[in-house]
Amino acid sequence: MTKTIVVGYDGSKSAERALEFAAARAKSQGETVTVAHVLEWSPYTFLTPEELEERHARRTEEMARAESMVIAPVLEKLAAQGVDATADIKYGHIADTICQIASDKDAAQVVIGRTGHSKLASRLFGSVAGTLAQASPVPVTIVP
Repeated sequence: MTKTIVVGYDGSKSAERALEFAAARAKSQGETVTVAHVLEWSPYTFLTPEELEERHARRTEEMARAESMVIAPVLEKLAAQGVDATADIKYGHIADTICQIASDKDAAQVVIGRTGHSKLASRLFGSVAGTLAQASPVPVTIVP
């Protein structure tokens, strides 16, 4: 059975390094890569149903843009390198969602960059990489 590596990808330089690491490993080991792109989401309970519906529609549009502008070029790049890759674009809490993707894919490993786009938020609330290292159902490689 082919193993899957889930890569947390946000387009940052650190995520690019994580993707390169995962692609090299996948190619050398005959594994597949799932590129996980998660848009942060928290359903505000104080919004009206109409406001929640409008917010959901905006997030759906954001996911479509992310697929065409961020993920499609990454998948093309991986295919050109001979790496079997898919993508999973979701919204939710980033670390929790990556853990869920890893479980759903029966992944062997999660690979993530050390820092992403939210440097200030990670100082205040903790980093995605740190949370994954503690909560992931599979081993996590944090690429500097």
